[in-house]
Amino acid sequence: MKFSEIYDLLGCTEFHRGNSWGEAEILNVTAGDLMSEVLIDELEDVVLVTALNSEQALRTASMVDALAVILVNGKVPGPGMLSLAADLDITLVSSPYSMFGTCGRLCRLLGEV
Repeated sequence: MKFSEIYDLLGCTEFHRGNSWGEAEILNVTAGDLMSEVLIDELEDVVLVTALNSEQALRTASMVDALAVILVNGKVPGPGMLSLAADLDITLVSSPYSMFGTCGRLCRLLGEV
């Protein structure tokens, strides 16, 4: 799936568009609020779905080479998070849906359901 498909499906609010936005093919989704759990996944071409509205989520996303961070429940990142997303060149968006709703929609888009 492409970022544009995610935006259409979720009605995302975009906060930072990374350089890979146009050409990236997203094949996997990982979700969680405990970043130690996210670190054990060995997925490629992944987006991170989380309610953790802090720089820690972006740092973890960078460590696992995630293409984007999707904040759930309509959360709005603070200035530090916005700055770090730009520095790390990671797409940062917010979904109006819960973690469950966001992941369910993404799984359907990936053809996993």
